[in-house]
Amino acid sequence: MAKKLRTRKHRVVLNRSAGGDTVISIILTIFGAFMFLPMLYILMNSVKPMAELWIYPPRFYVVSPTLGNFKSLFSLMGDSWVPFSRYIFNTVFISVVGTFGNLMLSSMAAYALAKIPFPGHKWMFKLIRTALMFSSTVTSIANFITMSILGWVDTYWAIIIPAFGSTLGLYLMKQFMDSNVSSAVLESARLDGASEMKTFWTIAMPMVKPAWLTLIIYCFQGLWNAGASPYVYSEELKTLNYAIGQITAGGVARAGASAAATVVMMMVPILVFVISQSNIIETMGSSGMKD
Repeated sequence: MAKKLRTRKHRVVLNRSAGGDTVISIILTIFGAFMFLPMLYILMNSVKPMAELWIYPPRFYVVSPTLGNFKSLFSLMGDSWVPFSRYIFNTVFISVVGTFGNLMLSSMAAYALAKIPFPGHKWMFKLIRTALMFSSTVTSIANFITMSILGWVDTYWAIIIPAFGSTLGLYLMKQFMDSNVSSAVLESARLDGASEMKTFWTIAMPMVKPAWLTLIIYCFQGLWNAGASPYVYSEELKTLNYAIGQITAGGVARAGASAAATVVMMMVPILVFVISQSNIIETMGSSGMKD
């Protein structure tokens, strides 16, 4: 007699016992709660009065919650000699333009590497994988020389253009296209008279939607949280993260404002991640990346 498959909401699920599912759920809940502790600690610190911020050992709860830390933060923002709206504009502009450029270049380059065979494409992809080993700190001197020659030092482009060429985005897109875009479907479109660009936009890109949504999140978060750039000196071109860091660098007296600033900066990336977390999981699974 064939064993009956378990279903949940009319879908077949893994053939485990209900007890096994319960144990796994409990374990995952414990690990999830443990990973949430740093975030909880930051949130609690942002509403702690000064007297509770320095209690040892640290507490994960608040006895007398207050919004005074946020009031202090926004008061310090208003005292900045550069309009604070300028820092916000710089961060939004750099994040949006850098993310859009990275998405376009990474997607088109990944499509060419994955689906258009040309001499040396395997060697080129190996070179891209090698580039993943080098952090921005290692390449900072070479990048500065390049920016100086191009005349981009102390401009927006010194931050935006390097974001366009992120090798991580190209790697993710290439791996996802290899496993999720059928070459037979692309060939059928070409036989029907579709141009290569039309094939890319109307067939390949919709098939890899989780990958480019993940790429948007990764790139946007990196640019949003970027601090002071070694290529930008003018105060009018600095980002929000840098401005908040300068404001809250006043020692013990500004510890509460610093905690509030951390919460403000992490709100947008966390919201974007929560909305698109399923796409990130699917992309990591298809690309073979664990971390």
